[in-house]
Amino acid sequence: MSETKKICLITGVGPGTGTALVRRFAEGGYVVAMIARNEDRLATLAGTLSDVHAFPCDVSDADALKATVTQIQSDLGAPEIVVHNAVGGAFGSFLDVDAKVLERNFKINTTALLHLAQMTVPAMIEKGHGVVLGTGNTSAYRGKANFAAFAPTKAAQRILLESIARHAGPQGVHAAYVAIDAVIDVPWAREAMPDQPDDFFCKPTDIAEECYRIAHQAKSVWSSDVVIRPFGENW
Repeated sequence: MSETKKICLITGVGPGTGTALVRRFAEGGYVVAMIARNEDRLATLAGTLSDVHAFPCDVSDADALKATVTQIQSDLGAPEIVVHNAVGGAFGSFLDVDAKVLERNFKINTTALLHLAQMTVPAMIEKGHGVVLGTGNTSAYRGKANFAAFAPTKAAQRILLESIARHAGPQGVHAAYVAIDAVIDVPWAREAMPDQPDDFFCKPTDIAEECYRIAHQAKSVWSSDVVIRPFGENW
């Protein structure tokens, strides 16, 4: 257990935003607990950074998630910052989507956030400070035709964070939603959009920097609902 450093827990540590978040908070002096399904990716990243620890877990499995958070609390200590970056998504109209896909996305995007908050926020309240961030996108604000299995879960995620903020905010815990209105600069996106210029994409390192800034805002200027987008994004 760390006695001197603060603990940051990050879910959804993939090759883009998740990895960038881990690197940024590690650079900021945090002991970072990483959660993702890909054990090899986590082990590789942990091997390149100090005070970064891998905890393989599928966040849609409530029992596994609870056991993993308990292990993190035992091994490292109580997280002072939690970033829920894990995402479940799918495309399709309401006529086409399988209800089971919607249910799984809800477990990843919303129910996992509820479990994380229930297990970590009470300790933050006791200390009088802490941060819970959720990363999302503008599906949280609008139900576009082919996002029927995705947008409802992101809207619920945003509203859950707002509820957490209204309850825990007056007790010193900052809860905020960071919506990324952009195509994130990851290899598969570059391959799918080879004609787009560099500044069309949102850089994972820039997303991580903004999340780090929000997590360290003064109490007099807390953000609760943030939308970030590249300057050229059509909105």
